[in-house]
Parts: sequence; structure tokens; C-alpha cells
Amino acid sequence: MSNNTERWKPAVTVAAIIEEQGRYLLVEEETPEGLQLNNPAGHLDPGESPLEGVVREALEETGRHFRPEALLGLYMARFVRPSRLEDVTYLRLAFTGTVSEPVPGWVLDKGIVRTVWLSLEEVRASAARHRSPLVLRCIEDHRAGRRLPLEALQIDPSLYEPCVKN
Repeated sequence: MSNNTERWKPAVTVAAIIEEQGRYLLVEEETPEGLQLNNPAGHLDPGESPLEGVVREALEETGRHFRPEALLGLYMARFVRPSRLEDVTYLRLAFTGTVSEPVPGWVLDKGIVRTVWLSLEEVRASAARHRSPLVLRCIEDHRAGRRLPLEALQIDPSLYEPCVKN
């Protein structure tokens, strides 16, 4: 038990694990640590369900419409960024599904350099360039056949109600 009176809150993120013909869709993005690879992923926004968030993030980062088919799992990882003295724990909800062809004229989200399709072997070989250890872990779990029904997530209607401030 800590004496800190501030409640600890992990950063909640969503990720899309997308595979077609043995290749996985990743994004190459600019980060404070340099050019890194990640699953299409990002922070969950207030008033947004995890499914809505992963659809939005996948579109913003890949320019493709994502259709979630299953929950892959919930993952936690801690990231310490020495350059900013930042210590963050991430709680990631990872989904698997399919994507459309690229939306014509779509401009990728700020910081995303490009999208790439990599085989599992190429993903493993590029581990030193991954934004987090969860990139490969989610892909390995996908390859192993891990799937949970989307109904495992229950969203209460109160999520969409306006926030009342005291």
C-alpha cells in the first residue's frame, strides 16, 4: 500500500491485429525513441467504447475500415521513457478482424509514416523496432488462435451520457 493519495490509472489503449494471407498489418510511426513499428493502436477516448475506439484508430492510422470479429485479449505492459522521466502502464484491449481496401485519398494520422504488411517471421525479426513488447505478443496470440467473443465486452449506456461536473 502506498502513501500516495492520487489514484493510479493505467493508460487504456485499443489495438487492431489484422492478418491477411499470413501477413500482419503494422504501422511505422515516428516516436521520441525513433521510427518504430506498432499494431494500429491508440488511446481510448472519453465516451467511446473499445469497439468504437479500435475502429476509429485503425482508420486513422491505416486509412482502412476495420471490422472487429473477436477480442484477442487484455494486455498490460509498463513503459519507462528516460528522456521524459515518464513511467506509464498501458492496459491494451486487442481485437482481431478484417479491413477494407485503403480509402482513396486518406491521409494517415500525424506521426504515421506508412503501413506495412509483414510475415510472422518478419515481425519477429523486427522486435527491436517494436513500440512495445505487446506488438509481437498480440500477433503470437492471434497466430495461436486465441479468440474471445465480442460479447465478452459489455458497455453500459451510461458511457454515452453527458458528464456532470460538480
